[in-house]
Amino acid sequence: MNQRRSHSDLLGQVHNRDVSATLELIADLLKLAGVNQFRVRAYRNAGRTVDALPEEVHTMIARGDDLDALPSIGKDLAGKIADIATTGSTALLDELKRDTPPSLADLLRLPGLGPRRVRTFHDALGIENLEQLHRALKDGSIEKLPGFGARTVTKLLREIEAKPAAEGRISRAIATQYAEPLLNYLLGLSSVKNAAIAGSYRRWRGTVGDLDIVARSLAPADVTSAFVQYREVSEVISRCSTRSTVRLRSGLQVDLRAVPPESYGSALVYFTGSKAHNIAIRRMAQGMGLLVNEYGVFKHERRLAGGSEEEVYEAIGLPWIPPEIREDRGELAAALSGSLPDLIEPGDILGDLHAHTTATDGHNSLEEMAAAAMTRGYSYLAITDHSRHLTVAHGLNEKYLARQIKQIDAINRRKRGFTLLRGIEVDILEDGALDLPDRILKRLDIVVGAIHSGFNRSRKAQTERILQAFDNPHIAVLSHPTGRLIGTREPYDIDMESVMRKAHDKGIMLELNAHPERLDLTDTHCRMARDMGVMISIGTDAHSVADLDFMRLGIGQARRGWLEAGHVANTLTLTNLLNTTRRGRMPA
Repeated sequence: MNQRRSHSDLLGQVHNRDVSATLELIADLLKLAGVNQFRVRAYRNAGRTVDALPEEVHTMIARGDDLDALPSIGKDLAGKIADIATTGSTALLDELKRDTPPSLADLLRLPGLGPRRVRTFHDALGIENLEQLHRALKDGSIEKLPGFGARTVTKLLREIEAKPAAEGRISRAIATQYAEPLLNYLLGLSSVKNAAIAGSYRRWRGTVGDLDIVARSLAPADVTSAFVQYREVSEVISRCSTRSTVRLRSGLQVDLRAVPPESYGSALVYFTGSKAHNIAIRRMAQGMGLLVNEYGVFKHERRLAGGSEEEVYEAIGLPWIPPEIREDRGELAAALSGSLPDLIEPGDILGDLHAHTTATDGHNSLEEMAAAAMTRGYSYLAITDHSRHLTVAHGLNEKYLARQIKQIDAINRRKRGFTLLRGIEVDILEDGALDLPDRILKRLDIVVGAIHSGFNRSRKAQTERILQAFDNPHIAVLSHPTGRLIGTREPYDIDMESVMRKAHDKGIMLELNAHPERLDLTDTHCRMARDMGVMISIGTDAHSVADLDFMRLGIGQARRGWLEAGHVANTLTLTNLLNTTRRGRMPA
């Protein structure tokens, strides 16, 4: 049904991710229609701006804020965003849908497919969706079209067949928009004494398939009844007195388990997982003659524990284990030996080491980024705008970088207790050279090297490219080291062990890029760096003041990688940090 819902019906239900997704769809359909690329880019930029907002658009509307004050948002776009946030659509989208099947937009998300090729499929073979394209690729129809050879067909088949594994999962940052309001709704019920989101969400995985919520209550039937009546529920999949499963309007599935107080801790352990961790715990308990399940820890029929997670672990001779490392990757052995890591905490972070401004493709000025960092209690913020090679981001050449250095110095003279670090995100070219000359790089506090092109090079060539860059005496950090974009672009192929070995030898840090589309390094690579003695820098890759809040995602990923404060450069004082950008080794 295509009917628009009323303002009162939808307000508070259309989340920022819904608005952003609608703006992305408009951009896709405009691209298919062949309109001016600047107009397409305006909608994409607007979508990214909305995605990064620290509060919901509908909250801003209710407060009377002017949306056209947002970065990259003019009056026309502001009106459309308000329309989407309050009605779920906008007249432009309705018009575009009449002219173009929206399912065609899915094809644009396959690497290597642009609007011209999608139109070719559609006009020649009537293809409107991924399923039809998959059939046409398999039966040879696509290969008969001009400009499509066997290699292209093979690549497209591989991309399509890899999609089901990634589909159904959303980034944790997006899941938060739906999870936290629902959790707060449940915590507001008089029948709920405590509640928590469990599963991969609680373990801070980068993506979430569905949500698992555990609620502590003496009246579970009242909790499940209120749960299925939550305003964003579109479908009740199952329901009984202690458990229910629903689907939200966003498509996200949520499972609720309401348990009595004596089972809350054991249920939280069980539903937090991971499955491998839970199996390891049960095996350990069995060796002690105990049974561990979602209801408690039992010796025959007698309950020994279950009210809290701490007592569940204590009953089997273990200290409490942080959720982020419950993956059966050695955490039980570490717990038994008393060597669990003292994981990094948000309060340990003293600054952000990757941020952009309006000098390139950012949305806020130097002054605005500095003020936002100070509001967050930081001592420093590294300004790392793009270098000249990345023309799409209007990268800085030597002249403009020198001008920015003077601007940063002027700001630092006015600020007390806070420092903007002079930096650059300099492109590592295909021969391993850096995109700017040493004479300007040596004037900087921090040089962040990054690959933004040539992703399809061989493992040997890509690795050698990075190792060559490490010979430059000015590079301090390797940014987003594998180049992945979650669900969009696979990491490029590199020998990570060789990269880390040389990073250690040269005193170069590896970045944990905290942007939700990247989370690069992975948790396993973070732990590998830790074990090899390579310092990690956490950078949000902020392109706006709101993006600085991505730091919490980076900390979650760092914790999954067993990182302690001493493994992360952002926990150092400014003096020690500046020494580290030149020395790069973890302090002894």
